[in-house]
Amino acid sequence: MAERDFTRASFEEYLADGHLMGVRCRSCKEISAVPRSLCPACRGTDLEWVQLSGRGTLEGFTVVHVPPTPLAAAGYGRNNPYAAAVVRLDEGPWITAQLRGVDVGHPETVRVGTALCAEFVRQGEGDRAQTVLAFRPEA
Repeated sequence: MAERDFTRASFEEYLADGHLMGVRCRSCKEISAVPRSLCPACRGTDLEWVQLSGRGTLEGFTVVHVPPTPLAAAGYGRNNPYAAAVVRLDEGPWITAQLRGVDVGHPETVRVGTALCAEFVRQGEGDRAQTVLAFRPEA
């Protein structure tokens, strides 16, 4: 896998390739699930991309009825809400993403602590198409 800059654009390119990547500090070994050019733990700049397993645990969630523009374009809205989740990855860091495969009409059935796995969802068409990260309960 070719080394890329530590930017959101690079993170999204990895998602499009079907890889969930994090950034690891070579000095202190801290892993971040979001791209950054500075280690949040030691402020170091000697970083590397590391592939993450895509598995984690549901830490919290909310049901969203008024989505941001990209999710509205994907068909979500007042009559078709979605769940947004905070996921603690098996490698330690947390990340936010859409939670799929749950009944958002009955959020009381969704359980914090549920084991999750990543999925890469293609949204949009043509030049506006992009792959976004989502999680769903493990089978």
